Amino acid sequence: MRLKDGERPSWKSVLDKHAPLILPSAPDALTARLIERAGFPAYQIGGFALAAHMHAVPDIDLEQYGENHAKAKEIIDACGLPVLVDGDDGYGDVKNVTRTVRGYEAIGASALFIEDQQPPKRCGHMADKRVISAEAMAQKIRAAAAARRSPDFFIMARTDAAEPDGIGDAIERGQRYVEAGADGVYVEGPTSVDELKQVGAAFKGVPLATSILEGGGKTPWLSPRSMHELGFSMILYPTSVLFRQVRAVQDALDDLRNGLAMKPEQAVTLETFEDIVGMPEWADIENRFMGQSEQGGIVTRIKQKLTG
Repeated sequence: MRLKDGERPSWKSVLDKHAPLILPSAPDALTARLIERAGFPAYQIGGFALAAHMHAVPDIDLEQYGENHAKAKEIIDACGLPVLVDGDDGYGDVKNVTRTVRGYEAIGASALFIEDQQPPKRCGHMADKRVISAEAMAQKIRAAAAARRSPDFFIMARTDAAEPDGIGDAIERGQRYVEAGADGVYVEGPTSVDELKQVGAAFKGVPLATSILEGGGKTPWLSPRSMHELGFSMILYPTSVLFRQVRAVQDALDDLRNGLAMKPEQAVTLETFEDIVGMPEWADIENRFMGQSEQGGIVTRIKQKLTG
């Protein structure tokens, strides 16, 4: 159910209480609901998983603001946690950045990151990326900060300069973006523990993020505690849930093709699934305003239908 304005804690308050924030990616409403039920204090809506779920395409700038915004609204409506949204490159110049910030803040996002890639942008762990000038990105950050309605809406500047121009340039850019008004910095693509140490040392006192792409990314896997000790307060995991979901679907399809029944330990029960999607709440609404039918209400009717 959609929360009223102000019911979600601000991104800054969550950072203060829960750093390092472990941020799994939710590409759909059901995943966001599961993240909340698992006890995470916050999550992200990342472009890598979103593109795959929406269109089965790679994260190479094939989708744009309109479709991403519509999908993000569905996800945010299903989950009460604060959420960090991938704003890509802001979808254009400072005018587009302004629209992006206003649009995501209006649907309940808590934080937004914008990156300094040149279009067509691509997944941060891919090669051959190009970045815009640091001044052009600083202009976008100033526009983003000016566009937000509430100072609690967290603006994070992401730099992808490490891959094309080196970790030193990425650090310099991040510092410039903080001066332009960013609330936090997201340095994408450090390739070694030494580079992670350099980044952490350069941004002491600044909310700092990076991503760990499990299953083939460039940044080495360290435990969240180790990442926090290096100076990172947010760690994004774009693939950790997505790749396991894909494997689970593949396994289920293999079993079906081979005529094998689902094992109880491989899946949730109907009762558990109904609880996840809020069946008791919808049954209560129906029964309060329509009265229980002879079949005993929506929950009983659906169970009878599924069991024959």
